[in-house]
Amino acid sequence: MSERVIPLIDQRLRNTAVSIPERPVAATGLLGDTLGRPLRDLRISVTDRCNFRCSYCMPKEIFDKDYAYLPHSSLLTFEEITRVARQFVAHGVQKLRLTGGEPLLRKNLEVLIEQLAALRTPEGRPLDITLTTNGSLLARKAQALKAAGLQRVTVSLDGLDDAVFRAMNDVDFPVADVLEGIEAARDAGLGPIKVNMVVKRGTNDDQILPMARHFKGSGIVLRFIEYMDVGATNGWRMDEVLPSAEVVQRIHAELPLVQLDPSAPGETAERWGYADGTGEIGVISSVTQAFCGDCNRARLSTEGQLYLCLFATQGHDLRPLIRGTASDEELASAIGAIWQQRSDRYSELRATLPPDASQGQRRVEMSYIGG
Repeated sequence: MSERVIPLIDQRLRNTAVSIPERPVAATGLLGDTLGRPLRDLRISVTDRCNFRCSYCMPKEIFDKDYAYLPHSSLLTFEEITRVARQFVAHGVQKLRLTGGEPLLRKNLEVLIEQLAALRTPEGRPLDITLTTNGSLLARKAQALKAAGLQRVTVSLDGLDDAVFRAMNDVDFPVADVLEGIEAARDAGLGPIKVNMVVKRGTNDDQILPMARHFKGSGIVLRFIEYMDVGATNGWRMDEVLPSAEVVQRIHAELPLVQLDPSAPGETAERWGYADGTGEIGVISSVTQAFCGDCNRARLSTEGQLYLCLFATQGHDLRPLIRGTASDEELASAIGAIWQQRSDRYSELRATLPPDASQGQRRVEMSYIGG
């Protein structure tokens, strides 16, 4: 087994200054990047903090008690986030997902949700507003989130066996409390609920069938995510990736599946329905089966850095424009110019890259921009 080397580089410092383009980019809702991909989905990180220490995201040996999180003064205020989101909506964004870190650690998050829920597309339609959470605080917050205007949640859950789950989150958090949060979300009407399981071969792949059995017939969509090479601190190795095709095979052998059509353009998950009609699962295969070709997502970090790919090596610093004298039109024009120049397709290129291609090009951490 190869030695695990964790580079100590602060990715947050690697960002490109953003200027207002000389030729304005109008917000017509028809924005496309260099590959013709539209802008439809904005992931907004509201905090870089998390109360879990999952090894594939925030390993404890790096994110320890001495780790320097962003100071509160650096974080975008709720009003600043809403202002930026409004410009993205003008360019065609229809879906906002709040992420982290763990987004429910951000104090008074319901206030932000209320502000975002008041936004409308140019056609006057409300936005699809959702949130990804580890579920640890969901039981106590679900009702307030729904009342504020949140429509649905995605919960990360990497196993049903309590020992496996406690080992995965590395803070000894019990699985029963996450399951309680899922039920609270269901009771509050935050649905349809999705549950995401990151699968690491040899670590929690024995939980695939128990998870499938548990959520089958529940109305909750379980999605299996290939362990990804996001960031530089998780010690990623290809031999720990369990291909989604094998996940489907394992489930199909006991619970027959039939493939379903995508639910929407740019959908990351391949859908499979139970043959008896009692629900569906999804698989997200960003390692073995890239879906860059129709990726329509942008990511905004908690202090205003815009990232165009989950595997990005640097972001675009919007904060000086947000906190400076730039008008809404100028901010929207800057965002539009950035997207028009986008050519990211790391997952498609991964297999063709030499092993040392990323040296000196440390990718942004998932805990910083969300999944």
